[in-house]
Amino acid sequence: MSLTPPRRYWLTGAGSGIGAALAEEILKTGAHLAVSSRSEAPLKILSQRYPGQVLVMAGDLTNSQTVREIGEQIAEQWGSLDTLILNAGTCEYVDAKQFDASIIEHVVRTNLLASSYCIDAALPLLRAGIAPHLVGMASSVTYLPLPRAEAYGTSKAGMRSLFESQRIALAPDGIEVTVVGPGFVHTPLPENSDFQMPLSWPADKAARHIFAKLNERPLEIAFSGLFMAALWPLSQMPDQVKLAIGKPMVRSSPPNKD
Repeated sequence: MSLTPPRRYWLTGAGSGIGAALAEEILKTGAHLAVSSRSEAPLKILSQRYPGQVLVMAGDLTNSQTVREIGEQIAEQWGSLDTLILNAGTCEYVDAKQFDASIIEHVVRTNLLASSYCIDAALPLLRAGIAPHLVGMASSVTYLPLPRAEAYGTSKAGMRSLFESQRIALAPDGIEVTVVGPGFVHTPLPENSDFQMPLSWPADKAARHIFAKLNERPLEIAFSGLFMAALWPLSQMPDQVKLAIGKPMVRSSPPNKD
């Protein structure tokens, strides 16, 4: 009688927020998990709590060479990969009165380019995996443009396009692609913002919802339902209406900058 081998995941952004909570959900099933984050300390704690299940792959994913080396280490340890979850990212706000293109460059590099490096490193491993699955964390901001979200929205719109294009390209290889479009979630990033998040979920609830839905291999996981129900009609409105809605959200005075 043969036993089914543990499923092998690579999760980025596993050090905090949704990523840390999602790592817990994955590991509780007995799966094996490669975890990436800039900070190594929380990853080591995770590996101590789940001995024999965790590969610590800390590093800066905006460095293509670092990502290539992580892929090589996973290949050496496991030989293949079943699921890649691209969750790592950052959110920084742009103020029109102090527009700074370097913010957009940084956010796009962290969110979009780093994701492309991870896909590049993981595809050979996924092709050798069992029921391979690519999961990408986009955002509900791609449904409706919001002021101050120019950098974040641009990066997430690019990620959505990347994932959805890859879904078509990878179908012949049997690699399924799911795009996650969460609403507002309490994580370390938005907690530093002065924007009040409506209908927001805690990170552990978001992680449980995502992981439960992944078993169904949907094309998209969008939540919360109330947030999506409110957002979708707005996204279908004429541009002039969107402009009228967005104007009050622009700060009257720019932030202090170092």
